[in-house]
Amino acid sequence: MSPSVPPAPPLRLALAQSSGTPGDVRANLDALDALAARAAASGAHLLVAPELFLSGYAPEAPAGPGAAPVPPLAALALDRAEAEAELGALARRHGLAVLAGYPERAGSATYNSALLVGPDGAPLAAYRKTHLYGPYERAVFTAGDRAVVRAELRGVRLGVLICYDVEFPENVRAHADAGTEVLLVPTALLAPYDFVARSLVPVRAFESQLYVAYVNRTGPEGDFDFVGLSCLAAPDGSAPARAGAGPELLLAEADPALLAASRAANPYLADRRTDLYR
Repeated sequence: MSPSVPPAPPLRLALAQSSGTPGDVRANLDALDALAARAAASGAHLLVAPELFLSGYAPEAPAGPGAAPVPPLAALALDRAEAEAELGALARRHGLAVLAGYPERAGSATYNSALLVGPDGAPLAAYRKTHLYGPYERAVFTAGDRAVVRAELRGVRLGVLICYDVEFPENVRAHADAGTEVLLVPTALLAPYDFVARSLVPVRAFESQLYVAYVNRTGPEGDFDFVGLSCLAAPDGSAPARAGAGPELLLAEADPALLAASRAANPYLADRRTDLYR
């Protein structure tokens, strides 16, 4: 950031830790609408929902004895135009930007995707998860092939990754190199890997000198158990906002002025010897 250009004012975030209703896209859109109303009333500029929020992570998993059958995840996929229309209308209604994860149908492929729309409903960024986690995801999804997807909101440069992507330091550093200031990461972090949310994510924020908004699912879903612990990790390695294990709308601010000061005090990006690593 040039010292002659004043940093943008703080960006107010609402991190929606929830698993919604797996298998019911309409119910999840309604839940997102209610969360957006709460976020807007709290003065948030951007609402971030977890990985695959619109569908559920594994909706076909048995919900219990006597439970009604649920379509498999691929059957719940939306094409990008459908997702843009639904999220765009919701964002316009409440006057704030929205990022949500969903299964994206594109021809014969299904992607684990996240879509960001602005407060006017216009699409700002569309990202497809590049690092698929485990046999379940690899059986359902095609991996994306674009590492850095970015947008700007209220003068703040945003980037998008999904869950497992953030566990690769190269991914986060690529965003830092591209100028990302706040990295948005919808996620579905499972037990017993809570150390990723507690420790690894703040380290990623510190080593690449940016904010990381990490937004998790919560509770059991079939054989999966999501740990919550959503957070906003700051460039000083702290987590000034941290959720517990249950559903929660977490409010936090990412301040570009504090980021600029942190980058000046911790010049990792400037001091790297890239001539040695390549």
